[in-house]
Amino acid sequence: MVTSNKARQKYGLPARSNFDGSSQKFEVLRPQRLAAPAKIYIEQFSAHPLEADAAELYGPPDGYLDKNGEFSETRRDDSDTPVYEVEISPDDGLYPLPYMARQADGSPWEDDCAFPGAPAEQSRQPYFPDGSRMFEEIDRLSIAENGTGNLVSACADMEFFRILPSSGYSKGLPANLRTDVGDGDIPPETLGHDYVVYRPRHLSVSPPRPALAIIANEAQRILDTGDYLGAIWTQGSPRIEETLYWLNIILDTALPVCGNAAQRPHGEISNDGPRNLVDSVEYITSRIWEDADGRNKAGMVVIQEQQVFSAREVQKGDARPGGYVATGGHGGLLGAVRGHNLLPILTYLPGAKHTWLSDVNRARIPSSVNGITFSGNEIVPTEIQVKDDEGNLIESAIPHVSIVKDGNYTAESFESGSDREVDTVAQIEDNLANNPLAGFVIEGQSPYGSMTNKPRERLLARAIHCGMPVVRVGRGNNEGFSSGDGGFIGGSNLTATKARLLLIACLLRFGALPPAADPDNPTDAETAAIEAKVAEYQNIFDTH
Repeated sequence: MVTSNKARQKYGLPARSNFDGSSQKFEVLRPQRLAAPAKIYIEQFSAHPLEADAAELYGPPDGYLDKNGEFSETRRDDSDTPVYEVEISPDDGLYPLPYMARQADGSPWEDDCAFPGAPAEQSRQPYFPDGSRMFEEIDRLSIAENGTGNLVSACADMEFFRILPSSGYSKGLPANLRTDVGDGDIPPETLGHDYVVYRPRHLSVSPPRPALAIIANEAQRILDTGDYLGAIWTQGSPRIEETLYWLNIILDTALPVCGNAAQRPHGEISNDGPRNLVDSVEYITSRIWEDADGRNKAGMVVIQEQQVFSAREVQKGDARPGGYVATGGHGGLLGAVRGHNLLPILTYLPGAKHTWLSDVNRARIPSSVNGITFSGNEIVPTEIQVKDDEGNLIESAIPHVSIVKDGNYTAESFESGSDREVDTVAQIEDNLANNPLAGFVIEGQSPYGSMTNKPRERLLARAIHCGMPVVRVGRGNNEGFSSGDGGFIGGSNLTATKARLLLIACLLRFGALPPAADPDNPTDAETAAIEAKVAEYQNIFDTH
């Protein structure tokens, strides 16, 4: 929100100019609220260049303005301007108006921060604290193909929840000012704990691993109320693909959740976010996702640029509208939100298990599972509670799964051993010390996930004997299928990031692998026990 030239002129500040130094032709307008009613005059035939060409089809104006701006119901001179007389009111909602705010020292706002690199206490938050303002602006200012508005409220009632919001109330918020459906005051919120921000970039914070429990618990609680037909999850465009897949495998619900992101910020020219949100509302209310029993047959989806992507396959490929792609090479684009007064359509359905069908959803995860810990000189099983008494996932129990990438020419030498793979050695040791539920995803060659760095492969095989499952996937957007052998789990055609989430869910469901007493020399019985446990994991990766 940049201080307008009207404000700069009013307060004696230098005008904001174009890049070449010339004066700006138009003000940038921001949606804002009126503080009091105001009477305005709108020039007749100014909504479209060819309105006057069909003047005979129009009724008369309300009156005329002379060159001094005085209004009369009759025309008194040929130079008088025909106008409509309108009273606008605060009750009307938002109006696009010049942004008049300045900084506390009187200087204009030029960016989110008071100055480049400013600390949080001298920076503004550009993102909304919940979805209510976004949807209000869509309803108020967005226009449908037939010229109508209220694109959301005309077909759905919305309620808003703050799960890992991208902005927060650093000074708190009284209950009477809340826009979501919660009760009570919001106490002062802390950056990096109560909310995470994308901008300003030097203050940005990403949700940590325990946030996966928060997402699952809160989304399940909301959908379980029975008050909703479905839900929309909004998030930054690089993150949405992972969160929706997590919801796809972890939620026990027959309702749909649509993921939406924006490749262009809200308010920017040709911004895509509002249309994506409206399309998700249309998708949910159309009920095309229902099977004969009213249950969601399509799983969780990401809807971008009128395309309906399966959460399992969707991936951001580029930072532009239309930049989302279907990974895996075997489908993933389920249908379209067609517009032009046509209903959404599903042309394919996912074959992988999801939501209420998922074998690793929240309802099927036990209260506790076996983990591993290093005690003395031994790796021993230890019971890990992963759900509390109310069935919620425990944040601190979310497993640690590392992604390791293999490439050609990565071994140190022809003679080097596993001890030179210091990053993987350190992670295995840290897992034994601090992460009782842990595993690895290795992104190997395409398509089978095979590794060229044999010392690292031997090290990961040792990790398996220590109780840590290891999934193999192909590199990048892999179109083939990775298989498992020698204790490794085949990750099918999942990307490494999606395989990581599925492995986290599997660890919550099945626990760690049974460790060998001597990971370097497992017995036949220990190997058989490991392979039996790996088979349970493999079944999930073959079907989800």
